[in-house]
Amino acid sequence: MKELILERVYLGTETLGSMYDDSSLVCKTMELPWRNNARSISCIPEGLYYVIQQPPKPGREYPYFRLPNVPGRSGILIHRITYVSGLKGCIGVGSSFKDLNKDGVPDMIESSVTLQKMIDSLPQEFNLRIIKKL
Repeated sequence: MKELILERVYLGTETLGSMYDDSSLVCKTMELPWRNNARSISCIPEGLYYVIQQPPKPGREYPYFRLPNVPGRSGILIHRITYVSGLKGCIGVGSSFKDLNKDGVPDMIESSVTLQKMIDSLPQEFNLRIIKKL
């Protein structure tokens, strides 16, 4: 099964990352800061995760990816995002970071476009290895 790598950098306000397919950048990622895997307020632990593409839910116009087997957690998704404040423990994706609201915290840009590119180019199922960037 295909394996992608997510390299993370942990900040006090959020966790930023880069997701790679082989050596090619797939997207930038934004997550909550590390808070011991606490539900709804923390990013998930480093490790290897199975990921599956999901069709849009009723009321949502876009598909997303789901990580169904995160220890101690449920409902972990890879989806579009702009501000870290919009996250509840999931992984937001986009093309790059920019401080849109001038609060000193990086925000995500081109999230919808990036997610659609991922939906179009990645397999329906893959593994995601999350690691700390050295």
